[in-house]
Amino acid sequence: MMNPFQQLGDLKKMRDQAMAIQKELQAEQITVDKNGVRIVISGDQKILSLETNGKGDRDIAEAINEAIKKSQEVAAKKLASMSGGLGGLLGGK
Repeated sequence: MMNPFQQLGDLKKMRDQAMAIQKELQAEQITVDKNGVRIVISGDQKILSLETNGKGDRDIAEAINEAIKKSQEVAAKKLASMSGGLGGLLGGK
């Protein structure tokens, strides 16, 4: 029989690792220049800046960020429904 306290420790370790990766991703910046459009996005998929033909457009960047956030929420719900979410990691349902 598995030790439930060991499982909690393992979950905490996984959560800490996920948080560390998230922090690293926030610090990453990817820049794409294509067809007169320049986008700078963080590794955690947040638009940092958006320029079209040399002019910044914060409204478009904010709309894109909202769309990305909503798509991530949909993905998280789908993933949580797989095998009962974290219950699958704990060996139960």
